[in-house]
Amino acid sequence: MNDPLRQELLEIFAGRATRRYGLSDINQLQHALQAAALAEADGAPPATVLASLLHDVGHMIHGLGEDPASQGVDDVHEALGAQWLAERFEPAVSEPVRLHVTAKRYLCTVEPDYFGKLAADSVRSLELQGGLMSPDEVEAFRANPYHAEAVRLRRYDEEAKDPRASTPDFDHYLRHVPACRRA
Repeated sequence: MNDPLRQELLEIFAGRATRRYGLSDINQLQHALQAAALAEADGAPPATVLASLLHDVGHMIHGLGEDPASQGVDDVHEALGAQWLAERFEPAVSEPVRLHVTAKRYLCTVEPDYFGKLAADSVRSLELQGGLMSPDEVEAFRANPYHAEAVRLRRYDEEAKDPRASTPDFDHYLRHVPACRRA
């Protein structure tokens, strides 16, 4: 696949994804590759594999620095990333990305042990992102047709922080791009 979208993705991830991922011992690219590898190993559809790979693209295109949450700023990376993705991919890729922060709030609300799985920086950003959900918010989230894939993506996101993980390279996952492009 040698096209402008592939080039754009490679420029973003090769050029900007080498920054440290939050407070973990990996960088953004390693995190993205691990999330995609987890999705692929789980038998997720191609759109979810791509969403897992690209879910944090908003962090790399916002220009607010590496850790805006430490300054009390919610970078709304999920909205920015989803908007960017929606211009290039079908909703099955962009919508789980848009909802992956909401899925964190949801899981912390409905699964008592989920909060304990969050990394320290994810705990800090949770409050900036709205904290636990109200019953009405839970109901509205569950009514969204993409909520299940967003939860699935969120679980991969939370697990994708192993400094010793071995994954296929970025191009391995880009093979899904043609099937998931916006029409």
